[in-house]
Amino acid sequence: MPEDETFKVTDRRRRDDADGTPSEPAPPTPAATPPRAATAGPVSPGPAAPPSTGPDLQGLFIMFASSALLNLGEAADPETGERVLDLAQAREAIDLLSLLRLKTEGNRTEQESHLLEEILYDLQLRFVQAAKGQAAKEQAAKGQAGS
Repeated sequence: MPEDETFKVTDRRRRDDADGTPSEPAPPTPAATPPRAATAGPVSPGPAAPPSTGPDLQGLFIMFASSALLNLGEAADPETGERVLDLAQAREAIDLLSLLRLKTEGNRTEQESHLLEEILYDLQLRFVQAAKGQAAKEQAAKGQAGS
């Protein structure tokens, strides 16, 4: 789709008023959007980053890191709202990030490399802490069951 084309979204859902009469559809919104620089805040000096054209390595790294954090119980599951500890799934996500580090060596930008190294370091530390915590809980449960 060429850049100069725009698209229009019309909300055709009906909303009932309190008296039971359906209201008219909302008026269409203007298709023009404000320039990105006007909504992003102050512009930093220096060369502009190329516009994002879609998925990139950083997004992939963050996706796997989010999965690992969910399975380490560091964040609540968005669907259930519960924190779950699944070390096998967390290890799988961390191992995939390690594999990506190996397979993309020499093909990442400095920023992507820095992000990947930081994520891996943090996740590996959290994994060890979670594994130690789970082992301590199992020992405590075993000690109480034996008494």
